Amino acid sequence: MDFKFTDEENAFRKELREWLKIELAKAPDLNGGNKSVKDRYHGNSDEEWDFNMSIRSKLAEKGWLTMAWPEEYGGQDASAIKQMIFSEEMAYHRAPGRDNFGTKMLAPTLMIHGTDEQRAEFLPPIAKGEVQWCQGYSEPESGSDLASLQTRAVEDGDDFIVNGTKIWTSMAHRADHIFLMARTDPDAPKHRGISFLLCDMSDPGVTVNPIINMAGSHHFNMVTFDNVRIPKKNLVGELNRGWYVGATLLDFERSGVDYPAEGQRMLEDLIDFAKNNTKNGIALSEDPLIKDKLANLAIEVEVCKLISYNVAWMQSQGLVPNKEASMAKIKGSELQQHLSEFGMMMMGMHGQLESGSKYAPLEGRILHQHLMNTSLTILAGTTEIQKGIIATRGLGLPRG
Repeated sequence: MDFKFTDEENAFRKELREWLKIELAKAPDLNGGNKSVKDRYHGNSDEEWDFNMSIRSKLAEKGWLTMAWPEEYGGQDASAIKQMIFSEEMAYHRAPGRDNFGTKMLAPTLMIHGTDEQRAEFLPPIAKGEVQWCQGYSEPESGSDLASLQTRAVEDGDDFIVNGTKIWTSMAHRADHIFLMARTDPDAPKHRGISFLLCDMSDPGVTVNPIINMAGSHHFNMVTFDNVRIPKKNLVGELNRGWYVGATLLDFERSGVDYPAEGQRMLEDLIDFAKNNTKNGIALSEDPLIKDKLANLAIEVEVCKLISYNVAWMQSQGLVPNKEASMAKIKGSELQQHLSEFGMMMMGMHGQLESGSKYAPLEGRILHQHLMNTSLTILAGTTEIQKGIIATRGLGLPRG
């Protein structure tokens, strides 16, 4: 399959690259001067977060955050391919500014399942870059088996009263709103009796506790709901049929070009390292085993990119990729792991040095990404879950 871009799309890519070169040069000099660690702008410091939001505001002013949205919601009615180019360049340049929970996941889900009132209330602030969303899916006892979630929402007049706990909630410490699934009929089969709700993080009873991951980053959180009142107008889709709304959102979450774009940048880092470092007086890039591995990783990047391009093409045709999104998720998350694993092996003992050490290869990026990448085949649905989707929904195989 040969994907080609139009002259207009290529011109946009060039414009975006030039803009990013100028804006990213203004990044605050934090973390030992290392401005390219993958998750720097997840909010570890207020200064980092302020820069993230300033970039988001500028992207919104240009209309780039949501260019593929309908104009009535703050978009430009641009093609899904043009939006994909934006995501690809942002990921490749490790640029801050996006809220994928809002722009990539919730917004298109609301366009399918939401009411006119919900779209009018929640979409414009996302398009303007004014808010941060987070996702309330996983629970302490409900990970891959998401339908076993136990957070309860009980009807009380015009509200639901919500009690329960969500875990691994990315960006909850910076979020203004959370979308979540809660059980509204405890007697129904586990895939039934679940509803999809939108909640303000400032509501009484919402508590956020940080979870510092093994890479030393504050990205995850635990969110507790203690008698939190959520208006019934914030119910998305039908009562007790929120599983189908949540599944639609997962299809959007699992699709995207970020994995191969980030992978391409990491591969280029590894190639530069191999060219500029030696073993026994010979460049690592001349080692036949290293050359072979780098070549195979380059092929893997290209395969992952083409799968992601196909997903974007399907979205441009008004389709919601399902098994194709799972294919992209598997290949993308495994690609990231393969790249960082090989990087750690090639760099040897020095590869274990953290950012800030003058002896850390590539400013410690590969170590950081290696520690972050461990979770990639778990989050957004494990690889095993994705293979099940491909087998049953894609190949029509019977359930085991």
